[in-house]
Amino acid sequence: MNVRSVLSLLFALFSAAMLGLAAGAVWMVISLYMRHPLPWLALPIGAVLAWAIRGSVRRSGIGAMLLAAGATALAAIYASMLVAGVRIAGNMGMGRSEALRTAGIGILWRLAGMAATPADVIWTLLAMLLAAWLVRKRAPRPA
Repeated sequence: MNVRSVLSLLFALFSAAMLGLAAGAVWMVISLYMRHPLPWLALPIGAVLAWAIRGSVRRSGIGAMLLAAGATALAAIYASMLVAGVRIAGNMGMGRSEALRTAGIGILWRLAGMAATPADVIWTLLAMLLAAWLVRKRAPRPA
């Protein structure tokens, strides 16, 4: 591997992670606005992430499929952790950022895991499969 391909890989990983975190934050805002969990929202979020990743990678294939599926999983996990932080903030009478900072990643991870239902897991797995399927082939670019 040359330096360019390593940097390209690192940039793709960073971009997929940032896209996943942004999608998770949007998912959390929509869930809080609607006042109940929306596990089915994993499907459109996975499709949007696949569209964004497909447009940014040079070659579609296993790597792009893994990036899209990973970004979708990251979005679901991050949204669950943010919702757990908001619940802590509401129950303790704290600000959201203070609750997230005080609780830490470990507690938020545990609370998100305890709140996860089988439906959440199934919707997330379906969204990961959809994202991988959508990114697997891309249309050839015009010359």
